[in-house]
Amino acid sequence: MSLKMLFISLAVVLGVSANSFGAQTSQYQAVSDNFKQEFHQSLKKNKVPGGAFVIVEGDKVLKLSTYGKRQKGGKQNINADTVFRLASVSKTFAGALASLLVHEHKLSWQQPITGYLPEFSLAPPAKSEDITIGHIIGQSTGLMPNSYDNLINANIKVDKIVPKFSKLTPMCNPGVCYSYQNVAFSFIEQAIEQQSGQSYESLITQRLFEPLGMQTASIGYKAFTQIENRAAPHIKTRFGFRQVKVKPNYYQLSPAAGINASITDIAKWLMANMGQRPDVISPVVLEDITTPGVRTTRELRRREWKAYLDDAHYGKGWRVYEFEGRPLIYHAGWVAGYVAEIAYSPELNLGMAMLMNGESRVIAELGANYWHQVFEHAKSLNKSVKK
Repeated sequence: MSLKMLFISLAVVLGVSANSFGAQTSQYQAVSDNFKQEFHQSLKKNKVPGGAFVIVEGDKVLKLSTYGKRQKGGKQNINADTVFRLASVSKTFAGALASLLVHEHKLSWQQPITGYLPEFSLAPPAKSEDITIGHIIGQSTGLMPNSYDNLINANIKVDKIVPKFSKLTPMCNPGVCYSYQNVAFSFIEQAIEQQSGQSYESLITQRLFEPLGMQTASIGYKAFTQIENRAAPHIKTRFGFRQVKVKPNYYQLSPAAGINASITDIAKWLMANMGQRPDVISPVVLEDITTPGVRTTRELRRREWKAYLDDAHYGKGWRVYEFEGRPLIYHAGWVAGYVAEIAYSPELNLGMAMLMNGESRVIAELGANYWHQVFEHAKSLNKSVKK
């Protein structure tokens, strides 16, 4: 079945009651139990300081487990409420919030971003007028990938970076090619704040965190450092993992990398994106943010995932994979001592997320292997039903 055909069925899947999936819970229990063992063994083998994962099915937590310490060599264990940085998984929240405003007719995907950020310009100034809000959220601006991330890494303030875009010539027209951004992606904050009359932080708290009961979720450096139960960041060196200080630089980019949350809250976020909270995120918004946009061929070459990916696109704050012929909605994050990954199958109504406080590629390996096992198990279930 093609990816397009599978996405046609998404609306149907989202409309199904969570109770109708109750009988399937035990069918994926063994896979979840196996993953818990693999997760703990892999983190121990790779000496990752700590981490957590959750698997949800419908509106139920199928498996939640934590591993290790909040800081290397420390005494405090990571638990279900330990807060991590989500890094680029923050983009999934920005996509949902922007889409909510679009479907409330407060924003339009066709609006030029210069209407909200007039100081933004490109080397050919007229080209900047062609970049819309939809291009910003859909990673299809046509700019060179990761434009000026190097300046964010150097902790240069965003208001000093925006004028530098006037030196850039786009590599393609907006909407034509994939162009992953952090700085430009965060321009959506200006549009959201100007249209809502609220700060990005207060609106996302009001519209997403609070109604979903995400009690540990927050935005920003100050909020993170004030949380007692937080995971410390660790970078990998040739001598092993080393704890580092929390860096404020990427916190400047709230929509791209500014959210903090625990694995308990990520479970709630997964459920909402799987259609279990239509009062917060409606089916039309879910369909909008997960509709494939520009093709992302680079994703097909990911070391741990390339054996399974048939196709890849970017939606609006989410990646849209075709994984062994099945749709998988996905995003990952990596920033200064933290890695995160979140994904769900709209077809199976199954989701999984991981958070770690040590930079390690083991997260990608675990994710790819998990979804391969899930879809192989689904095949076997289908075969047994047909018999």
